Amino acid sequence: MFNEWRRRRAAQRVKPGDGRALKRFRWWQLPFRALFYLRLTNDDGRQTLYAVDVRHWQNQSSGQVKAHLYLDGRQHAQSTLPAAFPVPGGTVEVKMSAFGLKRCHYVTAEGAEHQLVPDRDSAEGRRARFDRAHPALSRWIGFLSQVVLVTALVLLISQLIGPVTQVEPIAQRIGTFTSPIALPAWLNITLGAGTLAASTERALRLRYSWLLDGGAG
Repeated sequence: MFNEWRRRRAAQRVKPGDGRALKRFRWWQLPFRALFYLRLTNDDGRQTLYAVDVRHWQNQSSGQVKAHLYLDGRQHAQSTLPAAFPVPGGTVEVKMSAFGLKRCHYVTAEGAEHQLVPDRDSAEGRRARFDRAHPALSRWIGFLSQVVLVTALVLLISQLIGPVTQVEPIAQRIGTFTSPIALPAWLNITLGAGTLAASTERALRLRYSWLLDGGAG
């Protein structure tokens, strides 16, 4: 019920498009643009091509990142994120994290979910091509990203517990805790850079965990 309420709220933010043409993806847009496609077949057998264009990292600080929905190459609708665009047979849901998109899925009326196909020239598309060309290496990179984020989370928790247990009422009840881990500044910086890289890599695959990626963001 809560998910349905969120979808209704997102649908209320959808505004009509102005019919402008979809621009092709350029290499220099790799850091801040995501472009995904969805091909649907109408009842009459005619195919239509939807595209979701998100210029993330633009105006993100103000919370006004927008997703633009194109139908057969023309802007059909737009919405601030998170977005829920009604399309034949379901809804296209678009959400983002601090590191990129965390969701760009077609959700059917029956509840089935299908991730949209990234443009081959986008960062997400290049990551998908790498996965198809080198599946074993791709899995190891994904596993390494998860290990980095788990390690960062464990270290963060261990560093936070100490100050919390210094609070007098808590110290009297459970005692104090001193973290056995004290990282030098250079290692903290390295871990921070690794966390950023790991979260970005996961965002390119639209993988998201509120605990790992949310904490990193």
